[in-house]
Amino acid sequence: MGAVTPVGNDVETTWNALVAGESGIDTITAFDPSEFPVRIAGEVKGLEPTDVMSAKKARHVDRAVLFAVAAAREAMGDAGMNGFTPERVGVVVGCCVGGINQSLQQWEVLKERGWDRMSPFFLANFLPDSPSGHLAIELGLKGPNCAVVSACASGSHSIAEGAELIRTGQADAVLAGGTEGAISPLVLGGFCAMRGLATRNDEPARASRPFDAGRDGFVMSEGAAVLMLEDYETAEKRGATIYAEVLGAGSSNDAHNMIQPDPTGTGVAAMMSRALETAGLEPEQVDYVNAHGTATPQGDIAETKAIKQVFGDHAYDLTISSTKSMIGHLFGAAGAIEALACAKAIHEGVVPPTINLDDPDPDCDLDYVPNVAREEKVGVALSNAMGLGGHNACVLLGRAS
Repeated sequence: MGAVTPVGNDVETTWNALVAGESGIDTITAFDPSEFPVRIAGEVKGLEPTDVMSAKKARHVDRAVLFAVAAAREAMGDAGMNGFTPERVGVVVGCCVGGINQSLQQWEVLKERGWDRMSPFFLANFLPDSPSGHLAIELGLKGPNCAVVSACASGSHSIAEGAELIRTGQADAVLAGGTEGAISPLVLGGFCAMRGLATRNDEPARASRPFDAGRDGFVMSEGAAVLMLEDYETAEKRGATIYAEVLGAGSSNDAHNMIQPDPTGTGVAAMMSRALETAGLEPEQVDYVNAHGTATPQGDIAETKAIKQVFGDHAYDLTISSTKSMIGHLFGAAGAIEALACAKAIHEGVVPPTINLDDPDPDCDLDYVPNVAREEKVGVALSNAMGLGGHNACVLLGRAS
């Protein structure tokens, strides 16, 4: 596995911060946010572009590409993928908005200096599939390659698609996950206009408050997570570290509203039910849910209702947490980093907390692991993702056997 997040530029640093309940949310430094009502985000810190790729290439690529390549290199190294057959290794890396910073930069060049001064690399680096294309080039991977775009469900859909490529024999291994580098004036302004963001500018670390009565929105963030998926027998034969098994996946659409989730939670419930069906599991066999948990007033209640619809009385026995309380919302990478957290929870026997949960919303009355991580043997974990447009996707992971 590989990760670049607001709390660390590798998996181990990120995981240790999540378990410790550390927040990566702070005042925006990428640009001057003073004109906006919201001035906080979860930025990646200390990642040198030249540590990821050559200086010449790094000058032309978007942050989403840098994050994806960095995470993929770590995943390849962690998996010990030496001597692989390039044609048998695929890439499925999702992205929500693509190279938005490239778009803004080149728009300014076009306006101020004309089309003939625009970068010839622009179009190849702002598309949502640019990260997956760059991964193939940087790592020499010639297997199936695509980018899934389903808003904030992109990372989860990517993992499901990657697993399917292996199950159907189209690849022996797949780098699957998501990336996002969308912290920009345009995106911040759009979310401010939507009134979807947390507004605690004076307390950035306390701004993301999933399931808390005082929550007022999510915190936008950036980063990437990439998982190396592989056929079990092949991974075992190589002696690879196996963190978890992809047991199943589910998806649905609310068909309700482009921005607001269906308040009944029925679409999200259908997604989770389908994941259980594909895995051949009963609801009572699930131990942990990494919730979408963005800290929006409507979203957290809708997800809680959905969990109760699917799990019944067992919903109150589930361990549930939202890692967005610490790292914010990574958009197209959210489902991937949260699946990674599920895999680590299974492998390490620790569930990360939901921080800033000081005054639970009465309508959110499940066990959200408030503020402190919990040691727990996790056999099966569910990672939920919900995106604009009503896109829902989840991945069901279990202890490898």
